[in-house]
Amino acid sequence: MKKLFASTCLVFGLIAGASVSNAAECGSVTIASMNWQSAEVLSNLDKFILNEGYDCSAEITIGDTVPTITSMAEKGQPDIAPEAWVDLLPDVVKKGTEEGRIVQAGSPLPDGGVQGWWIPKYIADAHPEIKTIPDVLKHPELFPDPEDPSKGAIYNGPQGWGGTVVTSQLYKAYDAEKAGFTLVDTGSAAGLDGSIAKAYERQQGWVGYYWAPTALLGKYPMVKLDHGVPYDAAEWKRCTTVADCPDPKPNAWPVDTVVTLVAKSFSEKVGPEVMDYLEKRSWSNETVNNLMAWMTDNQATGEEGAKHFLEENEDTWTKWVTPEAADKIKAAL
Repeated sequence: MKKLFASTCLVFGLIAGASVSNAAECGSVTIASMNWQSAEVLSNLDKFILNEGYDCSAEITIGDTVPTITSMAEKGQPDIAPEAWVDLLPDVVKKGTEEGRIVQAGSPLPDGGVQGWWIPKYIADAHPEIKTIPDVLKHPELFPDPEDPSKGAIYNGPQGWGGTVVTSQLYKAYDAEKAGFTLVDTGSAAGLDGSIAKAYERQQGWVGYYWAPTALLGKYPMVKLDHGVPYDAAEWKRCTTVADCPDPKPNAWPVDTVVTLVAKSFSEKVGPEVMDYLEKRSWSNETVNNLMAWMTDNQATGEEGAKHFLEENEDTWTKWVTPEAADKIKAAL
């Protein structure tokens, strides 16, 4: 009996020792949660998987794009920015990478951040000939202005958004006013969302600015219009994004690059399995749209959204982690 007890103690001692070793290898981790829904749920997903699957001691720190990426590039903190929209700060990211403070670990959104003009899916299905912005402008009657149904309406975002400036410039570039369309100022994010919800409830035409991934597109399926021309980076910088530029030309909206940024010091201290997870972990915009729609409908937090995703999408996330980590995560759920 004493031998059995001693053997049992030895086994448990080895298991505990391995667990402590893994925790020491990963150690404490700071994960940046940006102030939008997709970034919030992704940071909570990383926290749960790293803590439960890889014995890390991960905590979330609240941040935003500019201060977080700047801090990582200059100080190597926080350790992970799961959803970094790096096109907003290309010079900062380049400098931080060249100076050895940050590395890129895959992309959580391989579809990229997508902005542009959209129409409801039911309109696209009913009118397959409408695929581009010029196609829309031939049919103002399908997208009536609520103030003057004899004209079409293009819905814009609120003042202060970069997307609002671009939409205003594209409205001029495509001669939308001559085509019989007015540009509608929705006044706020809620006003923009409300205009889409109202159109869907009434099954009416709608065209305007929006972006993905978002909860709203998970609830109301929309189809992004092609611009009919390729993206011109020089024109984008010269006029498309400049509010007072008088002569904008038709242009396409570039897809925003979204990556996971990791502090170089953290990448060197953790085991390769953690970095392998961060490289593999990605989901489509459609997946995130649907998850955020569920979160919005259920008033769920980022932590609740992460657990819901893990419970409902085992076939997806188990491909990101080792079999041992997968077993631990399932047990924790």
